[in-house]
Amino acid sequence: MTMNALGFKTAVAVLLTHLGMSAFAQNPPPPDDAFFPGPPPGGPGPLVHEELKILTQFDKNGDHHLNSEERKAARAFAQQNNKGRGPRGPGGRGRPPGGPGGFGPRAESSEPVKPGPQVSPSDVAPYPNDPWYATNVIHTLFLTFENKDWEKELSDFHGTDVDVPASLTVDGKTLRDVGVRFRGMSSYAMVSEGRKRSLNLSLDFVHKDQNLQGFRTFNLLNSHEDPSFLRSVLYAQASRDYLPAPRANWVKVVINGESWGLYINVEQFNKDFVQHWFGTTQGARWKVPGSPQGQGSLAYLGEDPEPYKKIYTIKSKDKPEPWKDLIHLCKVLNQTPSNHLVKALSPLLDIEGALRFLALENALINNDGYWIRTSDYALYQDAKGQFHVLPHDINESFTKPGGPGPGGPGGPGRGPRGPRPENQASNGRDPFGPPGFNPPQGPGGPDGRPPRPEDFNPQNPQQRPDGPPGFRGGGPRPGRGPRINGVELDPLYAANDASKPLISKLLAVPELRARYLVLVREIADRWLDWEKLGPLVQQYHGLIEKEVHADTRKLDSSEDFDKSLLTDVAGKGGGPGGEGSIALKNFADQRRAYLKKVTSSSKP
Repeated sequence: MTMNALGFKTAVAVLLTHLGMSAFAQNPPPPDDAFFPGPPPGGPGPLVHEELKILTQFDKNGDHHLNSEERKAARAFAQQNNKGRGPRGPGGRGRPPGGPGGFGPRAESSEPVKPGPQVSPSDVAPYPNDPWYATNVIHTLFLTFENKDWEKELSDFHGTDVDVPASLTVDGKTLRDVGVRFRGMSSYAMVSEGRKRSLNLSLDFVHKDQNLQGFRTFNLLNSHEDPSFLRSVLYAQASRDYLPAPRANWVKVVINGESWGLYINVEQFNKDFVQHWFGTTQGARWKVPGSPQGQGSLAYLGEDPEPYKKIYTIKSKDKPEPWKDLIHLCKVLNQTPSNHLVKALSPLLDIEGALRFLALENALINNDGYWIRTSDYALYQDAKGQFHVLPHDINESFTKPGGPGPGGPGGPGRGPRGPRPENQASNGRDPFGPPGFNPPQGPGGPDGRPPRPEDFNPQNPQQRPDGPPGFRGGGPRPGRGPRINGVELDPLYAANDASKPLISKLLAVPELRARYLVLVREIADRWLDWEKLGPLVQQYHGLIEKEVHADTRKLDSSEDFDKSLLTDVAGKGGGPGGEGSIALKNFADQRRAYLKKVTSSSKP
């Protein structure tokens, strides 16, 4: 939809008056990182965790996958050469917990790990006529590996380009040579051997026409940081009300005859997804993966595509033209004055879709997303050349802000950034602060370090020690984001943060800011009203309750699952930053009340 069709230019005054948002528009909060610097746009070095490419080296017969003998040699090589790459695995290999960019330990379920019950296809009801992503049935997937130590083999190949083949039987149909791998970063690294880890299944791994109901890839998630097993499904469903987003439901997985319990089944962002939503398989696709400093911000990094390739992972054919178009999008977004931005950007970006994407992330608090990490989302350039920003990583949503990964407010491992490009010729300004920010010359002064507590004058409202408006509960914490009170994430968080241009540049346009705030309020009324959300949550909880209770490999206890709708789960290592998990009803009630307050008052 074009901005002319929306008619925002003529409606902005009405919208602002209707919502009482004039204070928001005229007096936006100070930059979110004015006191607590974060990562730079772009930044040094590769951020995408690169796979260890060993497939071609060990594929002796040239069939593009490894048989048993080839995998044996490749596995030995991977064991020796994959140490220390990426997240730590079993035995503490790789990055140490708690260090910069590392993952802290996760306290696991109080219920001991034990083998699940033996299950055969004759023991379960098949649902061959139900849609694959139906949310009223649970399909059962039977995976059979040729090796008994399949779990260790998948772990050895994690972080490489090698899949392990297995047969798959589901709803009475058997598929041969399905490629299987462990997936994820923190959801893999923070889970010990024997517990449920997320899986990726490639049905067309060997047989290119092999699919199930037209789907060729399954993403099976372990419900990491979510004892309810519901958040991914709810966020996906809410997102589909507003923009192209993955479908999601639940499946039961049986491996070599043993039940490994319930998994969340989330649709893959691939040609099938594009065909479903856009009616074509043409166009370019990028995944913006998570990284320790999350720098997929759409910052303009110059005309050379190499810095972009270190941040954005192209999933379609890697040709020069899509990269040129992505660079042009970033340049226009970052360098166009706000009074000309809509006209310049509309042919390049689905602006309405981008506003919806940002409103969903903020209103429903997706802790793996652009607002917090500038990563973990997807980009699609359609056949006409317009870009669409789409949800990708959605399991850490409907929860308190923060998340366990580095780079968020209060998250571990978030160190100071380098100077902003616009501040490099600082003329006495602090190169680590936003344009125009001049901290007092306290001990050390603006000497290329983050501000310290002694640098602040608490009487100066522009240097409040508790951060910008709406962020209470803590003083300056150099190298970390502002502390947020409960679920009170300001809808205009990052509105002045130049390191998040998709937010700051769009919301600098008054009519776009007004439209965004309308969307935030609408999402709060539609998806955070427990009178509407509660029955759906109860329905889904009832569907999966029996399977969750029988699951011996799950990450959280049955007690925490039972409590997850109405009672907060105390900190046991789960939830944002290991602080526990807020109940879904409590989140919905508190978040909706806060958003209604700040979007209906002239004082944010």
